[in-house]
Amino acid sequence: MLFILAAVLLGFFLRYSKLPTLVNTVVAIALLFICIIVGLELPIYISASSWHILVFVYIAIASVTPVWALLQPRDYLNSYLLIAMIVSAVLGVVVANPDMNLVPFNGFVVNNQPLFPILFITIACGAVSGFHSLVSSGTASKQIQKESHMLPVSFGAMLLESLLAVIALIAVGAISSGSEIASGTPSTVFATAISSFLAKLKIPSGISFTLINLAVSAFALTSLDSVARVGRIAFQEFFMDSDSDEKHQKLFIKFLTNKYTATVITLAGAYALAKIGYQSIWPLFGSANQLLSALALITCAAFLKRTKRKSWMLWIPMSIMLLVTLTALSITMYSKFSALISGASASVSGDILQAGFAFVLFILAITVAVQGVKKIFS
Repeated sequence: MLFILAAVLLGFFLRYSKLPTLVNTVVAIALLFICIIVGLELPIYISASSWHILVFVYIAIASVTPVWALLQPRDYLNSYLLIAMIVSAVLGVVVANPDMNLVPFNGFVVNNQPLFPILFITIACGAVSGFHSLVSSGTASKQIQKESHMLPVSFGAMLLESLLAVIALIAVGAISSGSEIASGTPSTVFATAISSFLAKLKIPSGISFTLINLAVSAFALTSLDSVARVGRIAFQEFFMDSDSDEKHQKLFIKFLTNKYTATVITLAGAYALAKIGYQSIWPLFGSANQLLSALALITCAAFLKRTKRKSWMLWIPMSIMLLVTLTALSITMYSKFSALISGASASVSGDILQAGFAFVLFILAITVAVQGVKKIFS
């Protein structure tokens, strides 16, 4: 909570002080240290339902706040946390030299799931990710000074994220035992492993564990309000586009496309899922996320064709991602409908939700893909 407050203060400081970058950096790091010290001394313990409300209030405010006032300075602060975490993790791995206790290969079917396509909808981010394609268009593009900076920034981010993925694998492997994967939430497993590595450097485990969790939770907050902002923008675009005349829109359309209304509607569904159990549709996340990346590649290819530039380098990756995601959705639909028909369903409501969402995603994907391919090859 102090971290968010510090981000807002930093946003106003950066906007109105006009001081050199070095001064801004010193102020940012000082604020970060103050937040960490006070947070360690005065931890807050409240119920999960109270945290739900606080987090959703924060997301609602953050997703309509100007980028300069919160998102950008918060990411600026967060970057130091993440860099410190990655550097510490790499240093910890080198010093501790942990053993990998995972079985190297368990076959092409693991826990009744085929390696294809599950592997390719599970591993995202540093490879290709629909979430990143949305965020890069909705938020990252507003923070780039020149278009030529986009390639080193975005590609550099993917390289760092791939490095973080390797560190995460090492962390899981180090505290697992053979075929028994380490238990606990992902952030707890990661923080436990890295803090044990850093203990070799005489860094107290309690402090390093807390700081790593702070970095992970701060990163989660950035993801939450970024995706809320993108979701709100996507909702608004259902009713308007670049050719829309906002002055002469119908009153109902103006109401729906108002950023506050769109934010409330977007978050209402998310809050309902958080309360009734998002686990029912969570298994579809990988397919949905990577499907977005396929559609982003199709969109980019269509844009390049329309602007009379080469687009052939995108044809293979967009085809592969479409094949992978549509195959995964087909497997989900088949397994869930089969379980419902045979009466072997463990959770009827969960299976109906998964099968229904998978079917809708499949039809929407085919529709957009056909339209996109027509534009590319017309």
